[in-house]
Amino acid sequence: MEKFAFILHPISYQDLTRKYSWANYLPSSLVLEYVKRKKPFIVSHIKGIKSTFTGEEIEGFFIACPLITQQMVDLPLPYVYNKIIESGRLAQEAGAKIVGLGAFTSVVGDRGITIKKHLDIDITTGNSYTVASAIEGTYEALKLLEVEAEGATLAVVGATGSIGKAVALLMAPSFKKTYLVGRNADKTKALISSFQDRNLDITYTTSIVEGVKEADAIITVSSAVEEVIHPEMLKPGSVVCDVARPRDVSPKVAKARNDVLVIEGGVVQVPGNPSFNFNFGFPPGLAYACMSETMILTLEKRYDSFSIGKDLDIEKVKEISGFANKHGFKLAGFRCFEKVLNSSDIYKIKENAIKNRRR
Repeated sequence: MEKFAFILHPISYQDLTRKYSWANYLPSSLVLEYVKRKKPFIVSHIKGIKSTFTGEEIEGFFIACPLITQQMVDLPLPYVYNKIIESGRLAQEAGAKIVGLGAFTSVVGDRGITIKKHLDIDITTGNSYTVASAIEGTYEALKLLEVEAEGATLAVVGATGSIGKAVALLMAPSFKKTYLVGRNADKTKALISSFQDRNLDITYTTSIVEGVKEADAIITVSSAVEEVIHPEMLKPGSVVCDVARPRDVSPKVAKARNDVLVIEGGVVQVPGNPSFNFNFGFPPGLAYACMSETMILTLEKRYDSFSIGKDLDIEKVKEISGFANKHGFKLAGFRCFEKVLNSSDIYKIKENAIKNRRR
């Protein structure tokens, strides 16, 4: 049976205190030092993933890289690289032919290139399928709110990153206007030259507030440690697809804005009867798109480093979408801060948006 692995890590300090109850009674400095010194380990054995096309079943492993996001930012890069490489070697020993880099492990440094040089198996960030599923979900959400892309404004927050750039290149041609939002003004401005159609209405900014205030559709993937999208920034009826982990969108948006549709980017129904044996907050059978890319490539026996580096191949985004459809992976409806959104929820958001626009 073909095998894959996927590297996870605790997102925040709160994840540690939930996992280790004793951490609530110790100084955070001691807990973080413990985590820093802890070796990577196998979290769970994954079974039951089965292609609807070939009928083939695969298995895999979740592997914990024990560093929280802030440690990956603060610690020396070689130390962080080494911890991720150790996690990848554990995947090799378990028999995996490909390993996915989850959450901030996919963002660190050169986004997988250095890590690949130290492993004998292929790696992927999962970003290609993340892009494909986020785009699909955003268009579907706009359709439900009866918003036509050709008359709407798009904002991409984190536009110079690998996911943001790919999203912008694929989506901007369908929208009336696009705002590219990035921390570095020169890099964000330079991105405009990547578009083949010079007649597109594209503006760049380093201000998230300026970039999103007119947007009907926002895809946000900033790689920031803290939330960057807040309730007062958004116009009524906007769709916000949060692809970032840690999340870019503040939970206050869902509580304070009943006229805005926030969706989690890239939540996928996995084919077969998957048993992940690990609770990452989803109902049975659902996984993030980045995780799913590793599974899809394993079912396809496409063992290469599919999505690494700071630039994604747009053709690979289209290719992985085709592989996903072939093997039975599909968008798993809409979720907002781990809550399932049904048609009634979305109808209420649409009605509230109409009412609030009239004020």
